[in-house]
Amino acid sequence: MENFFEIRDLWVFYKTFDGIARAVNGLNMKLKMQESLGLAGETGAGKTTTALSILKLLPPRISQISQGRILYKGVDLIKKSDNFLEKIRGKNISMIFQNPLTSLNPVFTIGEQISMIFIQHYKLSKKEAWKNAGEMLEIVGIPLRRAEEYPHQFSGGMRQRVGIAAALACKPDLLIADEPTTALDVTIQAQVLELLKELMRKSNTSLIMISHNLGVIAEICQNIAIIYAGSIVEYGSIEQVYKNPLHPYTRGLFASLPNIYDEKERLNAMKGIIADAFNLPKGCKFNPRCPIAIKKCKFNIPNLEKVKSDHYVACFL
Repeated sequence: MENFFEIRDLWVFYKTFDGIARAVNGLNMKLKMQESLGLAGETGAGKTTTALSILKLLPPRISQISQGRILYKGVDLIKKSDNFLEKIRGKNISMIFQNPLTSLNPVFTIGEQISMIFIQHYKLSKKEAWKNAGEMLEIVGIPLRRAEEYPHQFSGGMRQRVGIAAALACKPDLLIADEPTTALDVTIQAQVLELLKELMRKSNTSLIMISHNLGVIAEICQNIAIIYAGSIVEYGSIEQVYKNPLHPYTRGLFASLPNIYDEKERLNAMKGIIADAFNLPKGCKFNPRCPIAIKKCKFNIPNLEKVKSDHYVACFL
């Protein structure tokens, strides 16, 4: 299958009172039809900025895409107008946001909010749109009678179900899920993930799942990309990367996970903190924290190289 979505050499920065924060630095990514890809990394690695860049939802006054291409079916979304983006947002490419309470409008009922999607993209009447909205809510396990309630009347898990219903209403080609289970307890997390997997199978939608939780990504994704300081340092299938992590940063992430069979009193932790976006190190961005860094790492940036079938790593060693 050919790639229907691709990010090429993406660079994004933010202008702040403290200076310029370089959030995404030469990121490359490809996605095939019906593929599910996990983006993993620490907070501040550039995962959400990458996601917001796809639909040009970055804050306009302080952010800028300085370089790169975001190709959807061969069309560069960066060069397209806001009117064009409004037509594909929610219809062709949808997004589930991290906090459903802030992404839902508090003054409209959930039925009205999902109805607006059908009115916007399919020009349906209010009656037809309301019927379709009710069907979507029932698909995600919310009774039709609750369509006339407001977001504050729902629990966190139920609000996230509303977000999923809204995102999948038009059966998009690509779904971006930005930490969709972070604010939920473990039981509700499992329910939401099962729901997502079931709906993805039915609608043949491709997925980019953003998470710092490697367990969540393993549960729902086929492939994983490890992102550090705004660029991908390792990419491969879930099986390849989880069984044989090659980049020192990836190894550090896995080493920090708790193990029920390990009786250590403290978890392993990588030394240092994530690279400062205001003052990125020269060479490999991970070199100040890397336990195996050599002189070359301090002055040169490694390319993402193929080491096995569909397994890539950006490391000189």
